[in-house]
Amino acid sequence: MSTKRTLEKSINAEIEESKSANKKSGFKAWFERAAAAITKVTGSSAAFLVAVAVILIWAITGPIFNYSDTWQLVINTGTTIITFLMVFIIQQSQNKDSLAIQLKLNELIACEERASNRLIDVEDLTQEELETLKKFYVRLSELAEEENDLFSSHSVDEATGQHKHKLLLRHKPDPTANKNGAATKK
Repeated sequence: MSTKRTLEKSINAEIEESKSANKKSGFKAWFERAAAAITKVTGSSAAFLVAVAVILIWAITGPIFNYSDTWQLVINTGTTIITFLMVFIIQQSQNKDSLAIQLKLNELIACEERASNRLIDVEDLTQEELETLKKFYVRLSELAEEENDLFSSHSVDEATGQHKHKLLLRHKPDPTANKNGAATKK
């Protein structure tokens, strides 16, 4: 069996194992399902309208309760508790979305033969390493700008060499050209 087949088989086995492990009813699985549902509901226009309605009801009841400390404490406590809990729910949802996006980008990098595979785990680099890598991309941008070519493309690994190669090809004399540089008919 080839290495590719072995790798595919082990990846598929891990995915199946992960699926069966996720069917467990532990707190982690429950929290993930609850966070997804809460994020979906609270991100809706209906949830926004409910929040506005609660605030309006609270404001309207102000004169009834003589704008007392208890009246103010109700809205302050309620919004603080909801905000505190939503931080964790939103962060969990964001972490999952971020991981999914990273995996999709990794797939695109892995399938493009000219892309640098060193970028696959770029999210694991330190801030300093990311800044260094950014300098390479700034240089790529500068090379493309120097060429005045919107369609120029390079990877980190080949930026300078590829740029010089392209320039040589563009400025290499055409063997079929006449003295004026125009191509002759064959």
